[in-house]
Amino acid sequence: MIEPFESNQVRAGVISYGVSSYGYDMRVAPEFKIFTNVLSSIVDPKNFDPKSFVEFEGDVCIVPPNSFALARSVEYFRIPRNVVTITVGKSTYARCGIITNVTPFEPEWEGFVTLEISNTTPLPAKIYANEGIAQVLFFKGEEEPMVSYKDKKGKYQGQQGVTLPRL
Repeated sequence: MIEPFESNQVRAGVISYGVSSYGYDMRVAPEFKIFTNVLSSIVDPKNFDPKSFVEFEGDVCIVPPNSFALARSVEYFRIPRNVVTITVGKSTYARCGIITNVTPFEPEWEGFVTLEISNTTPLPAKIYANEGIAQVLFFKGEEEPMVSYKDKKGKYQGQQGVTLPRL
């Protein structure tokens, strides 16, 4: 269901990742799309302009003040038909004003997770690649859904890399 999978919580000198009490702390990969207003683009989910961000790869990403970055998980997830997830940001980042948003993983969704990372502070913020970024909580349904994400051929099924909005 999760590849690569860390069966213990890794904590020594890093923002923790791996199995937690009722979930899994996923890591952020070292590829980012950092939003910028240098070219005065407008963010439009129906017609996304790639000039609204700069691409960055590295072990530490600096998200500008009051800005936003897209990233992806290190882990590839395959969600069973009778499971749905909710993801919440890790407290280490939340206490620094960094909010991680991830939409639920629907039954039978699979792919790398696109992470939305907001820096709500007036200061630049560091995001550490290959360390924990958010906790995924898994909920098992008592019965399978009538239609899964795979059944409806969801537009983000099997996504690779940092995936931009699709219509």
